[in-house]
Amino acid sequence: MRKSRFSDEQIIGILKEHQAGMPVADVCRKHGISDATLYTWRSKYGGMEVSDARKLKTLEDENRRLKKLLAESMLDVATLREMNGKKLLTPGSRRRAVSWAIEKKGYSQRRACGLVGMAPRVYRYASRRGDDEGVRARLRELAAIRRRFGYRRLHILLKREGVAVNHKKLYRIYREERLTVRKRGGRKRALGTRAPMAIPQGRNQRWSLDFVSDTLVDGRRFRVLVVVDDFTRECLTLLVDTSLSGVRVARELDRLVVLRGRPAMIVSDNGTEFTSHAMLRWSEENRVEWHYIAPGKPMQNGFVESLNGRFRDECLNETLFRGLAHARNVIEEWRTDYNTERPHTSLDGLTPNEFAARSREDQNRNGFWL
Repeated sequence: MRKSRFSDEQIIGILKEHQAGMPVADVCRKHGISDATLYTWRSKYGGMEVSDARKLKTLEDENRRLKKLLAESMLDVATLREMNGKKLLTPGSRRRAVSWAIEKKGYSQRRACGLVGMAPRVYRYASRRGDDEGVRARLRELAAIRRRFGYRRLHILLKREGVAVNHKKLYRIYREERLTVRKRGGRKRALGTRAPMAIPQGRNQRWSLDFVSDTLVDGRRFRVLVVVDDFTRECLTLLVDTSLSGVRVARELDRLVVLRGRPAMIVSDNGTEFTSHAMLRWSEENRVEWHYIAPGKPMQNGFVESLNGRFRDECLNETLFRGLAHARNVIEEWRTDYNTERPHTSLDGLTPNEFAARSREDQNRNGFWL
């Protein structure tokens, strides 16, 4: 609306002249206005003083400002609804929302940034960071090969290849590439306190035994005998067969004793194979102490239980076994990879074989080897 050339005070003064008795024609000729304008002023300002006019103008300005704020608020609500349905949690998503509001809705940069809660300087910031495409490509390749490895083990594998990258930066890239490993189900957690398990201080001081079972594609079940050295974390054997009796387990232990020596202690659960006469006789003949964990307490045999979890997650759950021979080949390949290639976090990123070799060198340097 075109602004009037008369102020509110002047208009009230003109109306007072008319109220004093000056004819309409004379008032209009004197001030150069039409009689319609005079009547319009009289309907709006008639009987008002200058102070009343000022108050009216203030109220009109306030009403105009409130209407503008309400319109802008309603426009902001509508704009937010038209934006992406997901929450704007990352700087990238907020920056895209600001650009959309500027281009599609005609917002100013400052107003669009205020709408999504982003500082204008953050929106204008141009990153000088490289795209790290080489690291990303190699990380994707390793994650495709090691589907059940998290970013920590992938970081160790990259360090072996000479790729120097900070673990926090690698985690960011790992998340951006959507390589996060999906957890499979949950597990029960122990309640209360428990005494920590004593860790052996040398090779062959203690072995742990357990069984793992799975099925072939034709539905037949098979079992796997798992033996681990609790000190070096080496997986000594993964014996696969449809039936594993105490005699067969004793025969496998004899083979391991020939290869690497006799253990001082063996830990197992109370399964029938481990409590059979064949196993008791083998333990007595070889002078090996046999320790049975408490029933229903698998964490008393935590080393082999940890290995079982990795074995099932990375091998059994990832493979369909066509037959017993196929299962033996695949499982033996995984055991070799576990001992020679797979980094072990409890061994400071070393493989079990590397840790065993280093421990042997340390023991020899000190003049003895267990």
